This record gives sequence, C-alpha cells and structure tokens, in this order.
Amino acid sequence: MDLFGARRERARTALAELGADGLLITTLVNVRYLTGFSGSNGAFALGSDGSGTLFTDGRYGEQAAAECPGVDVVIARDLLAAAAESMSGSWAVETHTLSVDEHAALVEATNGVDLLPASRLVERLREVKDAAEIECLKRACAISVEALADLLTQPFAGRTERAVARDLEWRMFERGAEALAFETIVASGPNSAIPHHRPTDRAIEAGDLVKIDFGARVDGYHADCTRTFVVGPPADWQQEIHAAVQASQAAGVEALRTGVQVADVDHAARSVLEEAGWLTYFTTGVGHGVGLEIHEDPYIGVRNAGKLAACTTVTMEPGIYLPGRGGVRIEDTVLVGDTPQVLTPMTTDLLEIA
Repeated sequence: MDLFGARRERARTALAELGADGLLITTLVNVRYLTGFSGSNGAFALGSDGSGTLFTDGRYGEQAAAECPGVDVVIARDLLAAAAESMSGSWAVETHTLSVDEHAALVEATNGVDLLPASRLVERLREVKDAAEIECLKRACAISVEALADLLTQPFAGRTERAVARDLEWRMFERGAEALAFETIVASGPNSAIPHHRPTDRAIEAGDLVKIDFGARVDGYHADCTRTFVVGPPADWQQEIHAAVQASQAAGVEALRTGVQVADVDHAARSVLEEAGWLTYFTTGVGHGVGLEIHEDPYIGVRNAGKLAACTTVTMEPGIYLPGRGGVRIEDTVLVGDTPQVLTPMTTDLLEIA
C-alpha cells in the first residue's frame, strides 16, 4: 500500500469507530494529508469500504490526476453538491471547519443523509508523523538552521530588522525551501519584548537583543525555530533572562518523551521560570504541534489532556518579555520519542554578534 493509501486506511479504521458510512473531508490540509493534493480548492470523500473520490475544479484536473493516482477525481464547480450525490446513510463531516452556510448547504444537498461530526478525526491522525513526514520536517529544519548560521557570519548593526529578515529568507530559498513556514520575525532592542513583532525599518544597534523566529517549508511541512542574540557584550540583565529561558527550554525539551502527560511538559518549562522569578513575564504558550500546519495538535498547556505519542513533532518555546526593554525566546522543533530529538540543532547559548 502506498503512503497515502496507508493514511486513508488509518482514517477508515477511525471512521469505523464513529459508525459512519463515509467521511467527507473539506479542510484542505486534511485533504492533502489523505490524498497528496496540494491545490487550493478540493474536498475528499472516503467511503467505509475504502473507496475515495477527490472533488476539485477545472483548474486542477491535471494536477489532481498527477498528485492523487490512487483516488477517483471528479471535476465540479460546486464541490459540496457534487460530493453529496454519492452520500447516503450516515456521513461524518468536518463541522469544526465548515461554515454555517456550508453546513446548511450540505444538509440541503444530501437530502436526509445523517451528518455526524468528524470530531477532528484527521487532525488526530496527523499528530503522529510517518517516516515520510519526518523526513520532510528534518529537511525543512536543516534548511532553516543552515540559513541562520550563514546569516550570522554577516554584521547586524546598522541594518534594519526588515533587511535582516529578507536576507534570512533568501538564504532559506537558496537552500531549497519551497516557501516560508510563516512570516519571519526579526525583533531588535525593545521590539524583542513583543512576542510576534513584525520587522520594521528600525536599525539594529549595539547593545540590542535580537530575536529571530523563522522557518522554511518543504513539501508542505513547516520548520519552527527561534534564537536570541545580542549585539556586542551583553548587559547583566540580558544574560540573566537569557539564562532563565535557556534553562526553561532545556527542561521542556527533556520532558518531550513518549507517554508523558502534556500538562507535565508545560509544568516542566514553566516551573523553571517560576523558580527564577520570571514567570510573570512569560505571556505566550509553551509549545504546539507542527507539520502540515505551523500550528497544529497537540498544543502544550496545563489544561490540555492526554499523553505525548511517539513520532509527534512539537515546538518548545518559552520566553521572557520585558516591555520597553527587550525579550528572549528560544525555540526548537522536537521529535517526541523515548529520547527527544531536536530537529533544529543549533546552540542555544547567548551569542554575541557584530
């Protein structure tokens, strides 16, 4: 069985637990996971008997045939209406992403079919990465850290945040990135205290903390990495908060092991900041799943139930953000296992840059 066929078989097994006759997938990233289709308009119907049909429009006929050799392809203008023609009995649908109008249209088009919530069925399957996915993630992460290492050979002082961001992005593209994983963050000086700062024309100065959050995308899979540097010798307060974040991040990475409760991972990272007296200044999440989406299940949080499964890929990204002064975040993409594997291997020490 091919890669996507194996994924569809896993989905069919999960579908049987819902007791439905079929599964209608309308979330594009889930369509891609089950079929390989990377177009911008598509839906996929998976029958309980293992049959599969991809619905898309005329722009993607040849692309769908090339990317999805194991499924039937139907070209239609109204994908939901076309899918409804083959639905009978009870079908699970992605009520968590369908709009109210789309759900109403589907109810009308299916004319009596019992529509059940799919309950994030495909998202749950996507949490555990197969070998092909892990390889894509490793390539995306390698491209990312190689590009940053190359960037660090150049001076930062006097350059704008925006110029540094564009430089880093070009270096990722040169190494084979198909796209950016997300909008690159380069935040200097007081801007580094803003967790999701957008690069500006602020010139980087001596004494600045420089926080860089970035990643490449390869074959649809995203890398996510953050490092924080200092231009010239660091001040005592900069060393102090960086050391606290570094210790917190190391504790969090160490906890990313098969079978560990998600809430315990959150506690492992937060407790270090709490003991150091900096937890008040940590205002973002500890980590999240990463794969075909830059943010996906599982999310690391004290209120999130469940245990980590082997071959789950998640970020670990604690930080300290001091408004008006500066901030530090250290983040890695990590493969969960009996021993955690950091996919973005690069020193987390506070490096002095020019």
